Amino acid sequence: MTTPSSVRSFDVRHVQLARALFAALAAVMVTFSSDHSAAVGGSVFSGFALATALVLALSAWLVYGRGQRATPLLLAVVTGLAGLAASVGAWRTTTFFFVVVIVWATLSGVIETIGAVRDRRAGGSASLARDGVTVGILTLALVIGFLATSPAFSYDYTIEGAGTFTLTGITIAVGIFGGYAAIIAVYLAIAGFSPRRPEPVPAAPAEEAAP
Repeated sequence: MTTPSSVRSFDVRHVQLARALFAALAAVMVTFSSDHSAAVGGSVFSGFALATALVLALSAWLVYGRGQRATPLLLAVVTGLAGLAASVGAWRTTTFFFVVVIVWATLSGVIETIGAVRDRRAGGSASLARDGVTVGILTLALVIGFLATSPAFSYDYTIEGAGTFTLTGITIAVGIFGGYAAIIAVYLAIAGFSPRRPEPVPAAPAEEAAP
């Protein structure tokens, strides 16, 4: 006989903290790398996306109920495919980096925002809905940042005593992604550590409860 429990062993807070961890790792890798090329940016994005997709896929069964799995599963598929595409070394060009991040951010931002609003309308937690909408909007803001940056941009500048350097579109884009990852990491970490009232586990349908 199974003892009923009012609290899940894993809940949304664990998902938020796991996502925050991988976003923080991506932000640190971009920040402390002197090479902001498409190869490095694609590698960091690939690791971030694949790890995040794994967390989201597992959460669909460990955290969410049957009626709440659509959003994490869709996010897992979109993010996982983007991570796999970015993992192909031959594809890690400047243009491809822009394309894969823009497409991923657009789809995942829309999915997360709409999913959070839908769950709230279905009676879900207001705080969780707010977190989902915020992350979705921040992800869509990443799209705007990339669209405002030209892949062909190049600017030479000189620092006295240090030499001449070139600022390129890919350098800016990788930096923008690193900044996005840092913001997401901080926000999700705060959300994950913030106290909230425990939510009961939804009751199983009658046909599942029957022996």
